[in-house]
Amino acid sequence: MRSVVTCYNEHAIKVSDSYCSGPSNQSYLSPVSVPSMPNAVTCIYKSKLSNQRRLVITITWCNNFLGQGLTISIADDKSSPPKGSANSWQLQKRKGAKSFQSGNSRIEVFWDLLSAQFDSGPEPVNGFYVAVLVDSELGLLLGDINEELDVIRLRTGLPNAKFSLVSRNVHFSGNSPYSAKAQFSSSGISHDILIEYAHEQDSRNPVLSVMVDKKKIFQVKRLRWNFRGNQTLYVDGVLVDMMWDAHDWFFDPRYGYAVFMFRTRSGLDNRLWLEEKNLDMQKEWDNIGFCLLICACKSPN
Repeated sequence: MRSVVTCYNEHAIKVSDSYCSGPSNQSYLSPVSVPSMPNAVTCIYKSKLSNQRRLVITITWCNNFLGQGLTISIADDKSSPPKGSANSWQLQKRKGAKSFQSGNSRIEVFWDLLSAQFDSGPEPVNGFYVAVLVDSELGLLLGDINEELDVIRLRTGLPNAKFSLVSRNVHFSGNSPYSAKAQFSSSGISHDILIEYAHEQDSRNPVLSVMVDKKKIFQVKRLRWNFRGNQTLYVDGVLVDMMWDAHDWFFDPRYGYAVFMFRTRSGLDNRLWLEEKNLDMQKEWDNIGFCLLICACKSPN
C-alpha cells in the first residue's frame, strides 16, 4: 500500500518542477508592477521554557503616524489568543526595557531599534534586537546586535528556551501585487511569495496569479466566480496548503479584505485544515507547522 504522503504528493504542485521553475510565457504581471508595502506584520512564536512551560509570544510590527511601532503580547499555550490591552503592551520608544506581570510570571522585554534597517514594511531586517525574559529565562530572542544580546544571555544564567516562528500575518492596503517571505521547512530556504490580481489581455475577467521566487506556480481564472478555493503545493519536502478568499474584493470592495493563507501540514494529517477545530496544544505542540497569512485591502478602481 502506498503511503499517504505519496498520494498527496501526486496531486500537489511541486515548486521544484521544471515547468514552474522555468520562465513563464503567459505572465499577467505588469513589467512595472511594484508590490504594495505592508502596513503591519504580526509574528507568532511558540516558546518552551526549561520547566516545560509553553508560551505563545506575539510580536506585531506596524507603521503609524509616529513611525515604526512594536507591540508584544504573551499567553500560555492553553489560553485563547491575547485580546485587548490587558494582555498586550505597546513599546513606543526606539530603545528601552519594560517589565510587567503576565499571570504568575514576571516578563521583561529589552529592545533596540535605533540602528534598525528596513526592507519593505514595518518589520526590521537587521541592526536591531528584541529579547523577552520570562522569570529571568530567555523566552524569545530576535535580531543581530550581538554585544547587547550577550549581556542579556549572561544576565539570565539559565538555558535559553526553545522557540520557533509558527505564523506570519502580513496586512496590506493598496493594489496588488502583494509580496511576503516564508520559510516552510526548518531545513529549507526563505521563499518570496507574490500574489498578483490582474486581468487577462483584452478581457475584463480577473485573474489571480501565485508566484514563488518569481516563478508562476498557478493561476485562478474568472476569479469573480472562483473567489474561494484551495491548492496544494509541495515545497522543500513539505506539503503546503494554499487557500484564497477574495469574496469581499467583489462584494464589499470599500472595506473588504481578501485573505490568502499558506500552511504546512504533515502528510499523515488528513484533516481539512479549512475546517480545523481547536487543537490540543499539549499533544500537538511539537507538530505545529508554519502558517503565512496575507490580508489585502485592495484600493477601489
